[in-house]
Amino acid sequence: MRKWLLGIAGAALLNLSGAAAQTYPTKSITVVVPFSAGGATDVLARFLGERMRQILGQTLVVENVTGAGGSIGVGRVVRAPADGYTIEIGTSTTNMLLGGLQPLQFDLINDLAPILLIGSEPLLIVGKKDLPAKDLKELVAWLKANPGKASIGIPAVGGTGHLAGLAFLKEIGAQAQHIPYRGNGPALQDLVAGQIDLQIEPASNFFAQVKAGTLKAFALASKTRSGAASDIPTTDEAGLPGYYASLWYGMWAPKGTPREIVARLNAAMLETLAHPDTRKRFAELGIETPVPAQQTPEALLAFQKSEADKWWPIIKAANIRTQ
Repeated sequence: MRKWLLGIAGAALLNLSGAAAQTYPTKSITVVVPFSAGGATDVLARFLGERMRQILGQTLVVENVTGAGGSIGVGRVVRAPADGYTIEIGTSTTNMLLGGLQPLQFDLINDLAPILLIGSEPLLIVGKKDLPAKDLKELVAWLKANPGKASIGIPAVGGTGHLAGLAFLKEIGAQAQHIPYRGNGPALQDLVAGQIDLQIEPASNFFAQVKAGTLKAFALASKTRSGAASDIPTTDEAGLPGYYASLWYGMWAPKGTPREIVARLNAAMLETLAHPDTRKRFAELGIETPVPAQQTPEALLAFQKSEADKWWPIIKAANIRTQ
């Protein structure tokens, strides 16, 4: 009798869950962004949220939850009810690199429900305009001829650009100094002023300066050229095949969120990404959207794992830790 009653109760809960998923959403959705207001991820989340509002019929309210490298914001989502009304838009930094940079009270891979890989922005290798190298091959030769003398600005210790710089130096067999900054602005200002030699950061950070001739672009760390700056060669074309690095954006929900709700959010974001306004905005920013086969929750999970396998050993080898 007890087993029979438990079975009835379980079936009832499943029916209620299915019914809730069918009517979802019935109220506003909180979108946690683990960065401060006004940053690139915040601006992107608000832009995408407005388009999703029109599709879902409910407001998406962006909540900026900062601190501890983004782990406080991610933890807020991990601990939220798994009902689809609290989700996250984060990046490769907050939802992959962080697991190798500091001890966490949760598992980035297993304690969240992946929804969709939104897009990725390849990194660009740039230098001050007075560098003697004209292209990537000459840059590599110059770095090897001047071991430890070149300086690479990094807006964040343990960030994508920092790790990409370490991987770049290892790939070419050279040494350089990494100079930490408190954010992208000061680092870019010093690069334009010639106070540092190089940076390897998201490409859109540099398009205006490269176009104006105040910085020198060497290669885009991607398999394909950017529509926003089609004259810049890829690393494959420039002589460093296989060297790829990007800052990517994704969407997650708490673990245990019903599959139907995850599917609803995935479909809404896919429709958002397909809209002409979104495609235009992404093209301007140099953000690449994944191919359809990579736009599933399962694909995002697999991608997170592969990225962790690629970058966490670099973090460990360099003994990088953030607080």
